[in-house]
Amino acid sequence: MTDLDILALAAHRDDVEQTCGGTLLKAAQAGQRCGILDLTRGEMGTRGDADTRGREADAAAKILKAQWRQALDLPDGRVENTFKNKLKVARVLREVRPRVLILPYWQGRHPDHYTASTLGYEATFLAGLTKLGSTPATAAIEDAEQFLALKPHRPYKIVYASLYYDVRPSFVVDISAQFDAKVQSLLAYESQYSDQSAGTGLFPAHAEVRQRLETMARFYGLLAGVDYAEPFVQKEVGLVEDLTLIPVKSM
Repeated sequence: MTDLDILALAAHRDDVEQTCGGTLLKAAQAGQRCGILDLTRGEMGTRGDADTRGREADAAAKILKAQWRQALDLPDGRVENTFKNKLKVARVLREVRPRVLILPYWQGRHPDHYTASTLGYEATFLAGLTKLGSTPATAAIEDAEQFLALKPHRPYKIVYASLYYDVRPSFVVDISAQFDAKVQSLLAYESQYSDQSAGTGLFPAHAEVRQRLETMARFYGLLAGVDYAEPFVQKEVGLVEDLTLIPVKSM
């Protein structure tokens, strides 16, 4: 396939829709090729099952105009930062070759989320090693020949979707025009967000989903003077060439 402009990696099906779905849709509408990598398949979820979540994820991806989506086979509820798992992610990075990688923020309530962040970062480093799989220490890699046939690759930029954690973002993306579709993409997970007895108290009522998304998106939009926004953190210092073109006024 053609190289991706943006790949969003997350632990669970529906994480991307919540944290950066509007950003992906905005990029796709601008002509960029976007993809989603879900590390797990949702077999441990209180509601639904893995097969149902897979169909719902495909429907959500269409709403977000994602060009590519895949789920790995890491155990739901037990995402671990092992060498084997890093290789699984590194293989994907070599296959789809994204310029920008969106990872979950590296802190949070759910262990799968913050482990996915570290796993994704370290897999990115491995994906760029030319000799990975050819040395005695790594020769035991499963399907090493196929792995070596893929050229090394590292994204130019890594950013972190921080909606799940209370941290001041480095920047936000205006998703005012994409907000309604973002809501639709999350509601595509009918097994998760339809009103039902299973998970009552853990899941918001169907009627509350949009309100919750709207509250968060309006808060981050307020920081930048737009209606709705999604927050991101970057580790690098930003580079400015022209002070007169920096967006968001100070007063």
